[in-house]
Amino acid sequence: MRKKVALFWMIAFLASCDLIEYHPYDVRLSGELHINEKNIPLIEEKCEDKDTIRFVLMGDSQRWYDETEVFVKHMNKRNDVDFVIHGGDVSDFGLTKEFLWVRDIMGKLRIPYVTLLGNHDILGNGMDVFLDVFGDENFSFRAGKNLFLCVNTNALEFDYSHPVPDFSFVYSELQDTVGLTRTIPVMHVPPGDVEFNNNVGRVFHTMLCSFPGMEFCLHAHSHCLRHEEHFDDGIPYIGCSCMKDKNYLLFTLTPEGYEYEVVYY
Repeated sequence: MRKKVALFWMIAFLASCDLIEYHPYDVRLSGELHINEKNIPLIEEKCEDKDTIRFVLMGDSQRWYDETEVFVKHMNKRNDVDFVIHGGDVSDFGLTKEFLWVRDIMGKLRIPYVTLLGNHDILGNGMDVFLDVFGDENFSFRAGKNLFLCVNTNALEFDYSHPVPDFSFVYSELQDTVGLTRTIPVMHVPPGDVEFNNNVGRVFHTMLCSFPGMEFCLHAHSHCLRHEEHFDDGIPYIGCSCMKDKNYLLFTLTPEGYEYEVVYY
């Protein structure tokens, strides 16, 4: 009898202390969910009627939690940035805890942020976790008169069984451009990369050029700073580095044009 009582209390203790680990790809979630859906209205309200917009592009937080935390502390000391874009690869292995760890770190930002889907985020059950924690794989938002067109370009991870990039989404966005003066496509994987469906690369780029004021595109993924023209038409694809390198890109948009700088922290 004493053994049964002892066993009962041991089980109760373990359960109460949350010491029981679920499978690493378990999708039972707690805490804040649907972050993009919540933050996009905050960005749009904050930037409404502003002529000058300042935003940050960072990405590939993956296993560099300490560096991401330092980034957040650094950003919270600034008062001149409207929002942050995480360019994808929140996780390294698509593990549920990876998403939650980075979510909780980024959640300490004092300015709104949105997050794109990266190729590592699709591993295991990562896609399901991403959709619940952050939101749709394709989305857009307006910051003043600027449209940010955020597109899933991780074609290889879907084995071409899923529309990546999704031309139906891009086309639908093209139907509502009233009042826009600039369009900024954002993606994780740029054209030319092995992860991109390069059979449609030029068609994708041509479609993006149909949007008003398409001057440049943004991406993450490469783990290094990049500024390249993939189609020799004067439109660069600008890529940020990973969090390991402790830097980000700071963009300033004005009616006259745009500029950006690399900021180290």
